[in-house]
Amino acid sequence: MNAISPEDVQEVQGVLPEDADQALLIGRVWDVESGGPRVVAVSGGSIFDLHRVAGTVAELLELPDPAAAVRSALADPTLAEPRWETAAVVNASLAGDSTRTRLLAPVDLQVIKACGVTFVDSMIERVIEERCAGDAGRAAEVRELVGRALGGSISDLRPGSPEAAEAKRVLIAEGLWSQYLEVGIGPDPEVFTKAPVLSSVGLGAGIGIPAFSSWNNPEPELVLIATSAGRVVGATLGNDVNLRDVEGRSALLLGKAKDNNASSALGPFIRLFDGTFTLDTLRDEEILLRVEGPDGYLLEGRNSVARISRPFEELVAATHGKHHQYPDGFALFTGTLFAPTQDRDVPGQGFTHKHGDLVTIRSRHLGALVNRVGPCEELPEWSFGLRRLFAYLAAQRQETRA
Repeated sequence: MNAISPEDVQEVQGVLPEDADQALLIGRVWDVESGGPRVVAVSGGSIFDLHRVAGTVAELLELPDPAAAVRSALADPTLAEPRWETAAVVNASLAGDSTRTRLLAPVDLQVIKACGVTFVDSMIERVIEERCAGDAGRAAEVRELVGRALGGSISDLRPGSPEAAEAKRVLIAEGLWSQYLEVGIGPDPEVFTKAPVLSSVGLGAGIGIPAFSSWNNPEPELVLIATSAGRVVGATLGNDVNLRDVEGRSALLLGKAKDNNASSALGPFIRLFDGTFTLDTLRDEEILLRVEGPDGYLLEGRNSVARISRPFEELVAATHGKHHQYPDGFALFTGTLFAPTQDRDVPGQGFTHKHGDLVTIRSRHLGALVNRVGPCEELPEWSFGLRRLFAYLAAQRQETRA
């Protein structure tokens, strides 16, 4: 392993959780030596290769106790090999250096699911998008109209409650009901498939905005990682990139608005639940967003998970159960409070991305996910799918037996 510079050490300290010494972190790297993805764990300043324990993250998480299995492997040199310096891999990832081992999205076979309209503030912005029909120029006018009509009267409503049903009746009578209000305060949450298996990008990769969108924004979110049984075993950070103009034209364009090349970012690692880090730890997590534009523009925001309108358990139950199974598990974006309304260029049109924006999503317990915005059409194409993964895993098994 190569010597690490002070600059590299500073980079890794900014990416790992604040309590990294206590955190049980797993993920995936692209191993340039073997030419494929390896399941890894982070311990101290080293990244350990776990390919002898599991070929995929999905396989690892299906073990009876993933956290115990990782701890045992880290203590057994025959199972886990410290192959890379953490700082070197983080540095290569942030530099976008494809010639060196770098981090990938920390999930593989899991289906990428997402919940929408789980915070009242962002729900109001979805209503505004709908009323504007995707026209950013009308946003300020419509925001004022909706704000006057709704005020703070629905901010404390429990979705699906009798009080929410009464609010729905009143809003329908006033001609202000919306499909976004239905999933925001109605009995059923919105759950959709965000991205295909293996298509998400990780730390340092470009995140994509397609050429057909002119009004869009990042969505900093907490992402729960669940097994095939629907048991949440860890969490990571995610950017559920959103095209406001596309979805605003019609909710039926949700797929076009959400699923594009490099439009799902996850990372930097999955933090597994253990004795000190649990689902309850995340109920008060603060997720910070920072967008630094090539034009000197700066946007900062905060996603306070404590203000979510539905508990995690309800979102997971709406995703997985007798009605729907995920044999390789799933990653679940839980929604965002953040909806940027700060003007960037034209007064009244709010925020939209520019190519070259550096987006940092950070939280105390999960670290930092850093990506730079680029055009979907020019970012690296998604080319490593299931056939290539299976071929790689088969080759690695044969090499191990030999």
